[in-house]
Amino acid sequence: MAFTKAQLEHFRVRLLEERERVTRDLARYHAQTSRSLRDESGELSSAPVHLADLGTDTEDQELDASNAARQTLELEEIDAALERLYHRPDEYGRCEKTGEPIAYERLDLIPWARTC
Repeated sequence: MAFTKAQLEHFRVRLLEERERVTRDLARYHAQTSRSLRDESGELSSAPVHLADLGTDTEDQELDASNAARQTLELEEIDAALERLYHRPDEYGRCEKTGEPIAYERLDLIPWARTC
């Protein structure tokens, strides 16, 4: 089962939407990280009042960094899917393990999916 031109166009739009979402989130993370580094000026007003606050801040920073790493990998997958779609459309939407078509519904949710 090959996808129609209209379906491939739908997936192209979905991939670009997802790419924009991830790029925007990563830019927000990098801006926030940059801002946090500039704010570490030693001012007492920005220092945590309690050690638990410092722990919470550290945990939040680690969670943000973990999400940014995951989104960076997601962006790479999206770019690889766009590459397949543009240059090898017959491979787009095929499971890399079985060679079978990936369900339209799965690709609509995760347009960069490589497997069924």
